[in-house]
Amino acid sequence: MPKTRQQKETTKAKLVDVFKRAKSVVFADYRGLTVAQADVLRKATRLAKVEYIVAKKSLLTLAAKEAGYEVDAKKLPGMLGTAFGLEDEVAPAKVLGDMSKVTKIILVGGIFEGIVVGQDKVIALSKLPSRLELLGKVVGTIYAPVSAFVRALNAIRESKDAGAAPAKVEEAPAAPVAEVPAAAPEAPVAEAPVQAVPAEAPQTAATEAPATEQK
Repeated sequence: MPKTRQQKETTKAKLVDVFKRAKSVVFADYRGLTVAQADVLRKATRLAKVEYIVAKKSLLTLAAKEAGYEVDAKKLPGMLGTAFGLEDEVAPAKVLGDMSKVTKIILVGGIFEGIVVGQDKVIALSKLPSRLELLGKVVGTIYAPVSAFVRALNAIRESKDAGAAPAKVEEAPAAPVAEVPAAAPEAPVAEAPVQAVPAEAPQTAATEAPATEQK
C-alpha cells in the first residue's frame, strides 16, 4: 500500500534526524534477500546499535540534503536499505559487510567522517574490526600478564586442594657438640736431688758511716 503524505513526512523527519546524529552511514542494495534473511539483518543491526531503515531513494535524497549531505540516492543501484552508525562508525559497514558474505546484499556507498564515499571505501571499512573487537583486544593485551598470574595461583591452589595435607617440616637434629676431652694428667716432674751446700764463713759486718743530715 502506498504511503500517505503524512507517512512520508514522518519517515523523512526520522531520516533527517538519524542522518544528523549518525557517525557513519552505509547504503546497501538488499535485492534478493529472503524474509528470513531480512529478519536476521534487522536483528544484527539492533545488536550492533545500528539504525536500519528502508526508504525510497527520493526520500533518502531529500533527508540527506536537509541534514547537510549532497547525496543523490537515485544514482545508487538497486533497492536501498540504509544503516546508520549512532555509536560505532565502523558498525554499519561491518554488519552489512558480514551479511554480504552469506546473502545477496551489496554495499554500494555511504558517508564516513562527514564525507560521501563510494563502494570501495565502504567495503574497506567493512573489513575493519569493530570498536568492541578493538576494545577486547586492548583489554586482553593489558590484562594478559595479570591473567597468567591468576591462572598460576589457581593452579597452585587446586594442586594443594587435590593433594594430601602438607607434610610437617621436620627440624634437622642439632649437630652434636663435641665434648672437650679432659686434659691428660701431667707427668710427674722428677725433682733433681738437692746437694748440700757448705756453709759460708760468717762475714764481718761493715761499719756504716753515720748519715749526714740535710740542712
